[in-house]
Amino acid sequence: MTRAFTRRRFLGTALAGAGAAGGLLLAGCGGVPASAPRPAPVPRPLTIPPLAPSTREGGVRTFTLTAAPGRSAFLAGADTPTWGYDQPFGGPTLRAARGERVRVHVTNRLPETTTTHWHGMVLPAAMDGGPHQPIRPGATWSPEWTIEQPAATLWYHPHPHGHTERHVHRGLAGLFLVDDEDGPATALPHRYGVDDIPVVVTDRVFTATGAFDETRRNAHGLVGDTLLVNGTVAPYLTATTARIRLRLLNASPARCYRFARSDGRPLVLAGTDSGLLAAPRPVPDVLLTPGERAEVLLDLDPGRPVVLRSLPQDLGAVSGTERSIGALDTLDVLQIRPAAVLAPAPPLPGALPHEPGPDPAAATTVRRFALGNDTINGKAMDMTRIDEVVPAGATELWELTNVHSRPHNLHVHDARGQVVAAGGHPVPPELRSWKDTVYVPPRTTTRVLLRFGRHADPGTPYMYHCHLLYHEDQGMMGQFVVAPPGVADVPRVLAGGHHG
Repeated sequence: MTRAFTRRRFLGTALAGAGAAGGLLLAGCGGVPASAPRPAPVPRPLTIPPLAPSTREGGVRTFTLTAAPGRSAFLAGADTPTWGYDQPFGGPTLRAARGERVRVHVTNRLPETTTTHWHGMVLPAAMDGGPHQPIRPGATWSPEWTIEQPAATLWYHPHPHGHTERHVHRGLAGLFLVDDEDGPATALPHRYGVDDIPVVVTDRVFTATGAFDETRRNAHGLVGDTLLVNGTVAPYLTATTARIRLRLLNASPARCYRFARSDGRPLVLAGTDSGLLAAPRPVPDVLLTPGERAEVLLDLDPGRPVVLRSLPQDLGAVSGTERSIGALDTLDVLQIRPAAVLAPAPPLPGALPHEPGPDPAAATTVRRFALGNDTINGKAMDMTRIDEVVPAGATELWELTNVHSRPHNLHVHDARGQVVAAGGHPVPPELRSWKDTVYVPPRTTTRVLLRFGRHADPGTPYMYHCHLLYHEDQGMMGQFVVAPPGVADVPRVLAGGHHG
């Protein structure tokens, strides 16, 4: 087990430059299962996922990915069986620009059927990579689409019906960065791996042999006591610039994180799931539930380490629930070690490349969803049932009510939107941001204004589901199809029955 440190002892060693150990729990884990006892991990340089190579084939930017088993050395003296894309754990970062045509050849070398979903991407349903696009062992799936959305930090991961948690937990996940047509936003740090840093955060419990423990699941799913950041335990980053951009992804199956700086200075929020803000915004912390992303800027002082930390969260859950999901824990995510001399940062831009949010007056439909105990609107997922029909290109208001005592969120495929009201209070336009995954605290209602894609295909569904992956696997998911505008007569049962 990663050894618990007191806050005083940790700060006394880490901020003196003696090596902060990211991923150590500074407070008790409560109801979270514990790894087998082990010495405290030795800090390691943060692994930076490589940029995936691509070729041009007939004007199409083409990538290849192979999902396969591997073995990883997370802990000293232990060898962990893992799954990954083109590497033992995790995956390379795909990068393409708005307006580009892309193709990805995904080959499955796993012992079972999987899928690869492009989380946050607006694209045709047949290319989405949900449970209706299975990739059987030995097969290759080659989706192709045109990127039709602004710059954002997206990601990819498996989505096999009933088995998503296990496939993601074993390591299948990677980032997909979308740039605007003219390249990275130069107003922000944009040198990948230098001052533009991917930070994929997830958690695990380890057995005595070093394997991931997939047996001790609670009502939220698999909640771990050891952090992996880009697949690194106890990571540190040596910074060479006075400002860095961290692209944060919560890739955990269930655990939530409230990211903050250890020195009490604010983070500067620049972007959320599906796009940049209108302007950088100082915030004390950033809460990310599973599947959510954020882009934050950190200004650094020469030679003065700072720790990116996850603090306890108020998830609005009933007593005892927050302990079992790990919301009472304090965790060190990443130590940042600035060099003695740093390249200067330009003035913080007053505005960012930004797409205005949907117009509430354009919302043609209000849909209401009750998030319950592994159900949505009282129904468990049925692969043959179409729950909703959305007109292509529509703007709709989705009202999400968590009728349960446990935390839930909702990820909607093929849609980008903004929260306009939460907990009974309107969100001012200047505080809205682009989202595709939205947290809904227990016993509250969140209203989201969603803009859907324009790819009509009444025969192939998209998903909406809780991104606490155990809840999704247990049935907390529904399906919708996008139909041509004005077409209402759409079959509510898929032709051919169960797909995949």
